Amino acid sequence: MGLKIIGTGRVLPSKAVSNDELAVMIDTNDEWITTRTGIKNRYICTTETLTDLAESASRMALGKANLSASEIDMIICPTLGGDYVMPSLACCVAQRLGIACNAFDINAACSGFVYGLEIAENFLSSGKYRNILIVSADIISRLVDWRDRSTCVLFGDGAAACVVTQGDAVKYICNKSEPKTELLYAKSRDGNNPFTSQTADGGYVNMQGQEVYEFAVRAVEREILDALDTVQMQAADVNFFLLHQANSRIIKAVKSKMKLSAEKFPINIDRYANTTAATIPILLDEMLEDGKIAPGDVLVLVGFGAGMTIGTSVIVWE
Repeated sequence: MGLKIIGTGRVLPSKAVSNDELAVMIDTNDEWITTRTGIKNRYICTTETLTDLAESASRMALGKANLSASEIDMIICPTLGGDYVMPSLACCVAQRLGIACNAFDINAACSGFVYGLEIAENFLSSGKYRNILIVSADIISRLVDWRDRSTCVLFGDGAAACVVTQGDAVKYICNKSEPKTELLYAKSRDGNNPFTSQTADGGYVNMQGQEVYEFAVRAVEREILDALDTVQMQAADVNFFLLHQANSRIIKAVKSKMKLSAEKFPINIDRYANTTAATIPILLDEMLEDGKIAPGDVLVLVGFGAGMTIGTSVIVWE
């Protein structure tokens, strides 16, 4: 027993921040950011909470799925952390939707959406659950150091939701991690425990950019080829490769290594930057809204992120 996606939704904060605006704050410029990342713009939360974004995206997905909130049996939130350490973002979403159901968060960093698909598939196969809401959401603007131009320019806030149910659309899911935690991380904040020494780390995102780039290009190509081999497909059979929108150079490098056309690798990082676990479902919802995905289309989804985690799925759209 597998699953299919029956409704999607996405929400971005109201405040858009261009590269030129960042150049007023830190030592950078539009040309420097664009050539290295492909990013021109990102959205940053100012008045919105993450629960606000997650709730709105969820209601959009429910509307497209033609379901009421009461028909949801479980909420899974791939996130780096909600508005509270506890309760979970999933519980906050459940309260906003007015439902009582199984609800929990997962943290697989930017691979979180594909991890969520596999978790949902396993719960659906038990027969106890019919409709599961996956809400990928992050306010990563509160985790980056806004004095560090090497990281703060890369990210944006956002949320995207999908309703999944039993079906046969997903042909393959594989999630794994490689022990490279030092390449990309944000430490937990120390608090003010008087019995421990305090550090000045601040809990900001730290990244070894070149090493992350090399991991991503190598791992994404490898996982795509493994997935296609497993489902006995060729790259030419795939309509779209929806890759995590971390850096346009990564996506272009994978495209070149696989000798495929740019049309198969949609990109929206220029408008939204890296919204972590939300990038793939935001892109999926956008393409569906634009009518670019049709029944029978083959999609390959690949997320990669801190850990280093990587998640891959092959979907024949229904």
